[in-house]
Amino acid sequence: MKTSSIRVRVINRVSVLVACCAVLAIAGRASCALTDAVRATTLPNGLRVLVLENHKAPVATFMVFYKVGSRNEKFGATGISHLVEHLMFRGTKTLGPEEFSNIIQENGGTDNAFTTENYTAYFEVINKDHLEVPIRLEADRMANFAPQGFDSEKAVVMEERRLRTEDNPQDSLYEIAQSQAFIQHPYHWPVIGWMNDLEHLTLEDALKYHEVYYSPQNAIIVAVGDFDADKVMRQISENFSQIKNGAKPPPVTEVEPPQKGERRVELRRPAELAAIAEAFHVPNYRDPDSFALEIVAELLADGKSSRLYRKLVVEKRMVVSVDTEYDRLSVDPNLFWITAQIRPNVKVDDVIGVIDDEIATLRDKAPSDDELQKAKNLVQASFVYGQDSIFREAMLLGQYEMLGDYRMLDQYLVGIDRVTPQDVSRVVGKYLNRPQRTLAILIPTGVLPHPAAGPAGSTVR
Repeated sequence: MKTSSIRVRVINRVSVLVACCAVLAIAGRASCALTDAVRATTLPNGLRVLVLENHKAPVATFMVFYKVGSRNEKFGATGISHLVEHLMFRGTKTLGPEEFSNIIQENGGTDNAFTTENYTAYFEVINKDHLEVPIRLEADRMANFAPQGFDSEKAVVMEERRLRTEDNPQDSLYEIAQSQAFIQHPYHWPVIGWMNDLEHLTLEDALKYHEVYYSPQNAIIVAVGDFDADKVMRQISENFSQIKNGAKPPPVTEVEPPQKGERRVELRRPAELAAIAEAFHVPNYRDPDSFALEIVAELLADGKSSRLYRKLVVEKRMVVSVDTEYDRLSVDPNLFWITAQIRPNVKVDDVIGVIDDEIATLRDKAPSDDELQKAKNLVQASFVYGQDSIFREAMLLGQYEMLGDYRMLDQYLVGIDRVTPQDVSRVVGKYLNRPQRTLAILIPTGVLPHPAAGPAGSTVR
């Protein structure tokens, strides 16, 4: 919500347990899928509700997903999705500014929210006996949005942009790479928006935006925790079923045309180290190749045993960090990222050359069965271990339901398991090639006047 931009991928690497966990999860997928116990319904006003009992601990997570993010914005009004998220904490017709969070805390809970390219989500984690509190409060701010202190909250968002992007060389690099990779699609602009657009947004703009996108027909509720599902379903229905819809939100119709040549851009500014960001156009969850791309991300630069880490960090000592990122659950096809921070006195083009060579090697020679299985174990274990958290369970259910059907969640382990060595080499050749690459290079022009604030990302809180 109001704290930091994030770019996070967490993987628990516990050698033996990793493999066992993944194998057990796959072996049992037919009989103990996460979604088997989900209670799902659609209220008369179109609000989709998913409820899952989880009795691991006496707590509950309540989430409201709205199908609106920066991809729903237009030129001249970028950043409004994130601004409205901030304003949702600034009061309603019945509650004053920050009163929502104060009530949650008084009941022993925590709350927050975040905006992405594809959706905006609000969540509370609270004692199971007090779950009705966030249910009531979320219904109120869906129906009675009336924020106070618009100008001061907009100033907070603008300052967040200054601190997290304009004063952060790497975040600035991601931003310029993204804007060059996407020319026509709304993924062109950052989630936090362009500063000039933020300056001109008004309270009336925010109220109209909320009226269009914050309606039951455009929302998904997910509740996971130690409760009785029938009781929670009743509470949700009682609080949300009478909320009326406005006009149906307009669809996003922009389609990014195929990129037919490498795009290269330089960013010159004060920074501690040079850096690069390579972005390749790739498909999303709709394409079976997305599972192989998950494996490619793991093989190339996810962890100390990955190919690029061994080559660039350990053997050649050319970079201080190297990473990959791939958002398979993006609503529209997005990007596969390779990023690195370069050591002093190392030539940028030399680092790019090593990355190119490793990509070519993976393209021309399929990984061994052992290397592939290790990558699968790590990816699958991350997925399975993540479900130890009721918050993570709620997140996954909401993300997949937003894409069309929460039951697609059960296909993930199966899809990863089916990836072959030949699939890996094929997708590398098909997608990680120069004609589909945007290459952004950070060239330091001096030392930063103060430490950069936080990592880059396509999620803002």
